[in-house]
Amino acid sequence: MRFSILQATARLLLSRLREGKLWASLLCALVLVAPGSASAERVRDLGQFQGVRSNQLTGYGIVVGLPGTGDDNLEYLTQAMKGVSGRMGLTLPPGVAPGLKNAAAVMVTADLPAFAKPGQRIDVTVSTIGKAKSLRGGALIMTPLYGADGQIYAMAQGNLAVGGLDAGGKDGSKVTINIPTVGRIADGASVERAVATGFDSSDVLRWNLFDADFLTAARVRDAINTRLPGTATVEDGVTLALRLPLDPNTRSSVMAAIEMVEVSPAETPARVIVNSRTGTVVINSAVRLSPAAISHGKLTVRIDENPTVVQPAPFSRGRTTVQEKSNITTDEEKHSVALFKGGASLSKVVDALNMLGVTPSDLVAILEALKQAGALRAEMVVI
Repeated sequence: MRFSILQATARLLLSRLREGKLWASLLCALVLVAPGSASAERVRDLGQFQGVRSNQLTGYGIVVGLPGTGDDNLEYLTQAMKGVSGRMGLTLPPGVAPGLKNAAAVMVTADLPAFAKPGQRIDVTVSTIGKAKSLRGGALIMTPLYGADGQIYAMAQGNLAVGGLDAGGKDGSKVTINIPTVGRIADGASVERAVATGFDSSDVLRWNLFDADFLTAARVRDAINTRLPGTATVEDGVTLALRLPLDPNTRSSVMAAIEMVEVSPAETPARVIVNSRTGTVVINSAVRLSPAAISHGKLTVRIDENPTVVQPAPFSRGRTTVQEKSNITTDEEKHSVALFKGGASLSKVVDALNMLGVTPSDLVAILEALKQAGALRAEMVVI
């Protein structure tokens, strides 16, 4: 009865919505009406609105105040220091390269969050690009941070916090803890320019899936249209076009409600992930096997060399020689044949392979053979 009353309330609010009223009330009703699902995920966990994202910033700067762990007369560092000195009203003598052991050339990187406004502070990461041994104790001189379009979006400056340590002795011994050539400045940059997101420039706002999937896109569209009829349309396997009101206050409320809509995404494609460096093999739950039989074993051939010294008879003219003696043995491990029936699940595959006693490298060979035989219908990804 309560659910029916809520549905009736939603219909009433929707009729008022078409007249351009009560958006906020409708959003509250949608939260109450939406039934939850144990296997469902929120829309905000499946994708994000186009343009509402962070942007990368990069800059080239100088760190000073180092205790003799800097770059020491690198040409590009020398030129940069002359430029900095010139801006401060100090002119270095021509042809004289300053000793720069206490300075280091660095790259400064930062992420500019969506909707960041001038005056807000963001964190920056500082990394050496030369031969500097450590940035501990250094301070970054004012550095402009550029976006991909070549415009300045932030200015960075401040003292570095370095978690690494580098120490050495006169005899050449050296101790390094963590990474002393990378530091961080909390709230080390001030935003100078905002990035246009297109949030309020059009009545159509696009939402993109993190992973392309037509079925998931269709389910997200249906879930949104169930609560906001006529709002969402699918453009491709990634993008949905959402027709939203232009008023920023109403639009943000609608976007918040859409992000909390629960959807049951499509099952992920069958994949087998192989890490060739560590031997790690990951098989997802969508992997299935066609009827197949597997026999796995190892043949070990061992050759032992036992040379024997042969002495000549007393008072003879013979010579001492070495007589070669080889002993060859073979050992073949015997394993039973594992039979997979059609549609074998991941748990059955793992149990059978454990019974065969395979190692990670053997497992990769078995999976490749199953795929070549047409029994494994999954994508093999080597990372």
